[in-house]
Amino acid sequence: MANLFNRILCAIDFDPNSTLVMDLARRIAEHTGAKLVLFHVVPVPIQVVGQPIALEPFTAAETSAKMQLDKFADEQLGTTAVAYETVVTSGDPASEIVRAVREQNADLVMMATHGRTGLSHLILGSVAERVVRESPRPVLTVRGPRE
Repeated sequence: MANLFNRILCAIDFDPNSTLVMDLARRIAEHTGAKLVLFHVVPVPIQVVGQPIALEPFTAAETSAKMQLDKFADEQLGTTAVAYETVVTSGDPASEIVRAVREQNADLVMMATHGRTGLSHLILGSVAERVVRESPRPVLTVRGPRE
């Protein structure tokens, strides 16, 4: 019987809940033999129509995020036999995660949810909610303990 999951895309935002996502993803990968794709998006601010946007700060931010993601991956997975790769891009987080699901041929998406409600949810929206709605593959959201 074929493995249920061969590639798991783990959206990592460096929030404390990212560690919970990684722990669960590692355990699933150990049982299924899946490769983990640790994916981080450097958010690009909303551009005012007609105004140019400088790309240099995002290149530096991507380089910094890649170093941080590599370090995080090594800390979380360095002593395991789980295969993984790290990918960093910039853009709208939800759109980039959904695009990566297709490009990486992921079988499952795993990501933290912050459980925002009320005004903060209305203003900030929910990346997880959009990914769940738009992803062509199943999405497993992980929520940390309530504060």
